[in-house]
Amino acid sequence: MDIPIWIYFVVFGIIFSALMAVKTGKEERLAEKEDIEKEGEIYIKRMEEEKERRKKVKSIQYEKMGSG
Repeated sequence: MDIPIWIYFVVFGIIFSALMAVKTGKEERLAEKEDIEKEGEIYIKRMEEEKERRKKVKSIQYEKMGSG
């Protein structure tokens, strides 16, 4: 029994499509992970800057209290 050639093309297309979906999924997860890491680094940097700013404000307030 002979199988028509278009059946082979359909099966190949399904397999190719599945492989591309897996590849794209991996790439998207990697890109998303990198974005999350960058956002986390930015958040930590902002928190450190805010901490330094608050230290400066407190030291200025203590200086005003001490001299006032």
